Amino acid sequence: MSETVFTEVRYDLNSLVKYIELGEIGLPDIQRPFIWKNAKVRDLFDSMYKGFPIGYLLFWQNALTDDSRAIGVESKQKVPRLLIIDGQQRLTSLYAVLKNIPVIREGYDAEKIKIAFNPVLEKFEVADAAIQRDKAYISDISSIWSNDTDIFDLVDNYLVNLQASREVAEEEKKQIRKTISKLQNLLSFPFTALELSAGITEEQVANVFVRINSMGTPLNQADFILTLMSVFWDDGRTQLESFCREARRPGVGLSSPYNHFIHPDPDQLLRVCVGLGFKRARLQYVYSILRGKDLDTEQFSEERRVEQFDILKRAQDRVLYLQYWHDFMKAIRQAGFCSMKMISSQNNLLFSYIIYLIGRTEFHVEEFTLRRVIARWFFMSSLTGRFTGSPESAMEFDLARFRDVKDADTFVKILDRICDTSLTDDFWSISLPNELSTSSPRSPSLFAYQAALVLLNANALFSQLRVSDLFDPSVQANRASIEKHHLFPRSYLKSRGISSIRDTNQIANFALVEWGDNAEISNKAPAEYVPVLTQRFNQLQLKNMYFWHALPDGWESLEYNEFLVRRRVMIAKVIKEGFQYLSSEASPEIETIVPLSIEELALTGETTEVEFKSTLRVNLHTGQKDPRMELACIKTIAGFINTKGGTLIVGVTNDGISLGLGSDQFASEDKMALHLANLINEKIGPQHMINIHPRFDDHNGKRVLLVECWASKIPVFVKEENDVRFYIRTGTSTTELNPSQTHDFIKQRFEK
Repeated sequence: MSETVFTEVRYDLNSLVKYIELGEIGLPDIQRPFIWKNAKVRDLFDSMYKGFPIGYLLFWQNALTDDSRAIGVESKQKVPRLLIIDGQQRLTSLYAVLKNIPVIREGYDAEKIKIAFNPVLEKFEVADAAIQRDKAYISDISSIWSNDTDIFDLVDNYLVNLQASREVAEEEKKQIRKTISKLQNLLSFPFTALELSAGITEEQVANVFVRINSMGTPLNQADFILTLMSVFWDDGRTQLESFCREARRPGVGLSSPYNHFIHPDPDQLLRVCVGLGFKRARLQYVYSILRGKDLDTEQFSEERRVEQFDILKRAQDRVLYLQYWHDFMKAIRQAGFCSMKMISSQNNLLFSYIIYLIGRTEFHVEEFTLRRVIARWFFMSSLTGRFTGSPESAMEFDLARFRDVKDADTFVKILDRICDTSLTDDFWSISLPNELSTSSPRSPSLFAYQAALVLLNANALFSQLRVSDLFDPSVQANRASIEKHHLFPRSYLKSRGISSIRDTNQIANFALVEWGDNAEISNKAPAEYVPVLTQRFNQLQLKNMYFWHALPDGWESLEYNEFLVRRRVMIAKVIKEGFQYLSSEASPEIETIVPLSIEELALTGETTEVEFKSTLRVNLHTGQKDPRMELACIKTIAGFINTKGGTLIVGVTNDGISLGLGSDQFASEDKMALHLANLINEKIGPQHMINIHPRFDDHNGKRVLLVECWASKIPVFVKEENDVRFYIRTGTSTTELNPSQTHDFIKQRFEK
């Protein structure tokens, strides 16, 4: 008979809570966020109250326990001797309710679980507003086990409140006392735990978990490492958690990891740390290494564990450094990707971050060069789905290439060579057109095509607005600025016997149009709507548009399947053109404005092209929201657009003193950007958003809003009540022109 790898141990609820509180049982809140609904917690207490079994607990004995050393938060007095493998959600529920402490939800919000109990009906409920007002309920059972609670006073107070709402018989009072006492005695509820021995491997632990709990969420190597971090490096675990929480919300007035590409989870960033520190993508052996285990002798060593954790700590410092984090995101934008909606693989993004950090922090590649090579790498790996099938194996192979690299030039050459050998002539002419033969809305080739349109400064189909501006993730409206349009509408295809979604939703049947045009086209046949919409443009404009959107001449009259075949080849050429642009220093022949830094703008003071405003909407004299403040900002924006362009800086006084954005009382930077966009839509018109580019930046320790305004090719008017007015910049002021002056200015400025 084989030797068992576990022992069976009996506990009661009171003992488990005490061991968790002391730290002897490790209950890391980051191992896996609390995912139970409150109704499930209610049902757990109901089962225990009725005496039903609630399943085994599975613990793993810690191999390195040193009772003399305190770790973790201050309330923990001991190193955990037991790590929770199965039962975390149950124990978290019980511990959180009994000790009245919040749990960490999947979005990293803290929430207290409030379970109510009706002693008369012996019924548990999730406490809501109605139940909290109902005198028949103890609105929060946590109070029953509080150290500050006298159970007799609690019962007396409950009866007083209940009697105020209805009569209570003596027999009913006795029953109420019994049920409340029964609830309090749940502290004696028995548990059975299986404690796995310290010597078994994490693979064996995972196998045991799966065998006894096939319905649970499978454990992975990251779960084990995060658990270990909670034991031996609690601060590191907290740093990961905080970073991930802050990456989900825009920071107001402070630096933040928030971005438009990824809201990472701790296990994802852990993989980046491991890849950077140990040059490993597979986590299979990293857990054992971090435990201080010698893989040859199978022995554990405290010294070895400390050394390996030091490597992880140094790597995590670099991974969470905000400057590196946001500079990396610039490389993703340089690759033509605008938001997380265009990211088909988060693994690709994270593995690219590992390579970026290796290049920047270990080989000290010059930032301009590094950003270019990472942009090419990300575009290539996204397009080819390099890390889609077996991501760990593929990244392990790539990381191995850098273990013997000694200098920046070799690092860059390796990345360039991989890109070039991955994207061969056969790939562009054969593989890619075949991959475009799909209806998948998340196809990597579709996102690569959209990125190429951004890189080539393409306009949306039948539009004067650039794809890059319409993809701007900071602009939020009821409908997306840009939509995918069926070039051959589905109803039109259905009338010709083509109705399968697989056929009608082919990538090659979609083009990016403004939502207004999409609604106007509706279900019209291409031969009907194309002649109307093309009248907006001259021949040169149409030539560029047909190249960008991969449309063969006379496409509207082609047979559908022939159209798809020809367009796939043309889309592949556009994607190739976009990738080649990443490899060159040339820019598309479209006028662009290179924005100055906030420091440069502030240094110049107010000029014809720079204006300071203390707030966007609040009058600092009254402290109240004032439409006149909003109108002043809109006038300045219109003046810049009508003249030579310029930058409005909100959050800075006229004499250049940074006030920040706090006075405007917005909940977040996203809310402020949305408010500005709504003002522009209302007062100027959404068609002019192409010339208006808001962004947030830091200046002298304060967050400010910069609104970069590009000179327009058409006049811009401001709606004020029942009138429209025309503004230009004259010196450091915004000036309104009367009708005759407006006529002369427009004739001179726009009608040359």
